[in-house]
Amino acid sequence: MLEGLGRTQQDLLNALLHHAGGMSIDELADHLAVTRTAVRQHLAALERDGLVLRGETRPTGRRPEQLYRLTDHAREQFPRHYQLLASVLIDEVAGIIGPEALQTLMRSMGRKLAKDREQHSVDEARIVQHMNQAGYEAEVFFRSSGEPEIVAHNCVFHRLAAAHPVVCELDLALIGELGGAEVEHGECMVRGGQVCRFKLRS
Repeated sequence: MLEGLGRTQQDLLNALLHHAGGMSIDELADHLAVTRTAVRQHLAALERDGLVLRGETRPTGRRPEQLYRLTDHAREQFPRHYQLLASVLIDEVAGIIGPEALQTLMRSMGRKLAKDREQHSVDEARIVQHMNQAGYEAEVFFRSSGEPEIVAHNCVFHRLAAAHPVVCELDLALIGELGGAEVEHGECMVRGGQVCRFKLRS
């Protein structure tokens, strides 16, 4: 997301990252070598986008200074290495319990995620809603036979699943538990497909 911002806005966010307590408009203007008016305009845009918020005010002996700081959402836009940790964990768990038990664990995790979302079986449209909340960019597609299938245009675990295909078991278990059925994984991006296709089978 940061790449879509202008250079000045990126520099402003970076300055706030290094000043966790917040910075005033005057401090930001000095740091960025721009006018106070420009800082105000950039802050207004970043506040609107949920990247900056107003923090505490700081006494100055005159009028208190308003401090601005990063939101949690903004901090998440800076580089993170969750995938590295997840990949190491999967390797370690596989080494401890073995590949078959790891597959069982992934399925168990998928079923648990499903039960946290629905208490009863739901249809493909409702499954897609849950998937999209997680970022799968999924939709229900009807084949010429009239049978529905779920098509996901984004795999939220793609790089991780490419290194550890067993991760796909979590998706299959999640979808299967939500739909109360076995899942046929007809096309998979990890296996070179353009999308991931899932079909529920009673």
